Amino acid sequence: MSIVPAEALSTGALPAQARGDEEGAAPLAPRARLLPALAAVYRAQLSRARVSRIPLLFVATFQSVGIMVLMRGVVDGGSEARAVVAGSAVLVVAFVALNLLAQYFGQLRAGGGLDHYATLPVPPAAVVLGAAGAYASFTVPGTVVTAVIGSVLFGLPLGNLWILAAVVPLSGAALAGLGAALGLLAPRQELATLLGQLGMSAALLLGVLPAERLPGPIGWARDLLPSTYGVEALARTFDPHPDWAAVGLDLTVCAAVGVVSLAVATWAYRRAAVR
Repeated sequence: MSIVPAEALSTGALPAQARGDEEGAAPLAPRARLLPALAAVYRAQLSRARVSRIPLLFVATFQSVGIMVLMRGVVDGGSEARAVVAGSAVLVVAFVALNLLAQYFGQLRAGGGLDHYATLPVPPAAVVLGAAGAYASFTVPGTVVTAVIGSVLFGLPLGNLWILAAVVPLSGAALAGLGAALGLLAPRQELATLLGQLGMSAALLLGVLPAERLPGPIGWARDLLPSTYGVEALARTFDPHPDWAAVGLDLTVCAAVGVVSLAVATWAYRRAAVR
């Protein structure tokens, strides 16, 4: 039995729904623009991190302060003290932006969370940048507290700590991009966790220890670590007369590494989302 009215058959007219089916499916809504989508993902991730990551931020800050207390027994001052304080401050960023973000994206991939994001009309770059920005922003209080305590502990000047306003976002972008890429490219969630832990350990050993005390090959590895340039920029500002040109160069390199690492993370997200 036909459900199309007889007069429609005789006149050749079809209902609107039937005509729509013949003409094809209705076009989908346009994809969200990058900046509004980025802001939405950033707010959602920041709200989530605020609830679940506060204890871990406390652990990261306590860990960095503890390292400085231990190093105070073997380092008196000078360039070594500046390296210890700068490395410990940036270590907070590495713990959250690299280690935790690698674990988050590894868990998201293993649990099918990427399928949820893939169904949304959101650019892949907005997902990666929003999550990376939220995790990097979450490190600001711990980094500031660590830098202030370290400066007092080692007798370093506090006047140039405003440079953290540049060091934290640039180092955070570079390390968060690396953490997201590790989490998305790791074939298993456990491997993503392991890679995140190894990355944080590298930031600890290569960032906190003075560069002049490292053997040659390990020093080369230090130059490849994204956080190194943030550490160097912060350490230079503790000098009585900072070389601001060198500080600017370190921050520029850190920014360039951040752009590359976030681009790799965006590519890794696209690769993982279509699998």
